[in-house]
Amino acid sequence: MGVVEAFRAAYGASPQTVWRAPGRVNLIGEHTDYNDGFVLPFAVPWGVTAALTPRTDGTIRLLSLQAPGEPVTMATREESKGWTRYVVGVLAMLGDRVEGADIAIDGDVPSGAGLSSSAALEVAVASALNDVHELGLTPMELALLSQKAENDFVGMPCGIMDQAASALGKEGHALFLDCRSLGSRNIPLDLAAHGLSILIIDTQVHHEHAGGEYAKRRAECESAARKLGVPALRDVTDLAAALDQLKGDERKRTMHVVTENHRVEALIGLLRAGQVTEIGALLNASHLSLRDQYEVSSPELDLAVEAAIRGGARGARMTGGGFGGSAIALVPDERLEDVQRSVADAYAERGYQAPRFLPAIPSAGAHRLS
Repeated sequence: MGVVEAFRAAYGASPQTVWRAPGRVNLIGEHTDYNDGFVLPFAVPWGVTAALTPRTDGTIRLLSLQAPGEPVTMATREESKGWTRYVVGVLAMLGDRVEGADIAIDGDVPSGAGLSSSAALEVAVASALNDVHELGLTPMELALLSQKAENDFVGMPCGIMDQAASALGKEGHALFLDCRSLGSRNIPLDLAAHGLSILIIDTQVHHEHAGGEYAKRRAECESAARKLGVPALRDVTDLAAALDQLKGDERKRTMHVVTENHRVEALIGLLRAGQVTEIGALLNASHLSLRDQYEVSSPELDLAVEAAIRGGARGARMTGGGFGGSAIALVPDERLEDVQRSVADAYAERGYQAPRFLPAIPSAGAHRLS
């Protein structure tokens, strides 16, 4: 049953609008977004579809095809829990501009892969409400509203990258985003023309301490910035001098953020010069920095990266928050099977759960279906 059919069956009428928003994968620029830095994500083919009709009585009714059963009905926003908090958070951020809604949700973002299904859910619902209430919010405003819902309502201190990629993505392009100014531009990412593919390697592992460690890393960066007298680590211009003033974990976090911003700019330069095949070294350097300086990798991610390169990938790195989730590999098309075999064999040798392989195709951002 599709989401529109499910909506009709649950609520007795067709939805007034249907929107789809994608998940994302980040090509490079990890843990830089909440440091006011640079990121380069792109939207993926998988996402969340929201069918919606507004209500005027303040009631929210939610149905998910991934959580079969009767619709969840809430008279107050405090009643939300689990996945419903992402949806209710969006309505809460819109305040008096919306009163309630009947919503049906369908998602096909691979679960646990770190491809930001939460941002896709938030942006899909925000876009549908924006449409049906004629609020006139821009894609970036919808991304900011969705981020605020996750920060203030759900309690996850994420940066703007995931929601921006979902709202502003463009087919065949990566999204360069300055997370301070919110200036963005789409960068052509024509991998096929160069005989290349981005392969997502889903470790199918997500360690439970990821949320707490994420918040800890963010606090360390903010503390380092205060000690250096800058608004954010993005503002460090003399890295050597900055490192001399810091020690321990704050020193390592600063080294990663500053060098990762440089890697984003360097990678964009290579893409603009048509040197797509040369970006692999930057992916490798990013992974080593995330592993050794930011300390957010995991044995499963490290093995995926090492085995992918051994199998013929031109470069690979963990992507996303870390502690599990996915890695990406830049792979010549003729070596795709070799890379997958290399990673699968390495996992089997370690006794790890078999990884999942997904093609990362730069896809369209949030759009209306009907």
